[in-house]
Amino acid sequence: MSNTGAHYFDERPRAESRPGTVSLVLPDLHLQLETDRGVFSPDKVDLGTRILLESVPAPPAEGDLLDLGCGYGPIALTMASRSPAATVWAVDVNRRSVELTARNAARAALDKVRSAHVDEVPPDLRFRAIWSNPAIRIGKPALHEMLTRWLDRLTPDGVAYLVVQKHLGSDSLQRWLADQGWPTTRHTSRAAYRILKVTPR
Repeated sequence: MSNTGAHYFDERPRAESRPGTVSLVLPDLHLQLETDRGVFSPDKVDLGTRILLESVPAPPAEGDLLDLGCGYGPIALTMASRSPAATVWAVDVNRRSVELTARNAARAALDKVRSAHVDEVPPDLRFRAIWSNPAIRIGKPALHEMLTRWLDRLTPDGVAYLVVQKHLGSDSLQRWLADQGWPTTRHTSRAAYRILKVTPR
């Protein structure tokens, strides 16, 4: 069966709904999450996402935080669990993902998660932290446009952590970010994934 029109980065994936659940098990958190076809990694929490959540420092305790490309919400819900006084914006272009994250946040009683389509986030918001497993497969022009749009909304003391597979271009992305003026370092490397730490330009 062709996957045309069923990409997880489509706004309204055409893949027929087939609900499921996955477990997110971290040292400090254990959640059951609803998933569905047509969203990113619906059968298990992606290894890159897990490495990100196991590797980065705790998010700021207060303020607005961003999960860019939320899927069904493992990153957003972890941020909200670790920083319960912060507001966590879970954004995605995929409306099925946005709906799943909203349901998963409600189920976990994480009422400071704001699940929203990328074009529905208030334009004046600035973020103290951005955590993301970005959609590398959308292609470099779209990826660069997306990262520019959101990294420019970091607060002066903000920081972003991006997880990228080495063979999908993590090192070239690190160079591009630095060339665009965002100080970027490799926070950690594990199982062919890089965690890039990005600070405001």
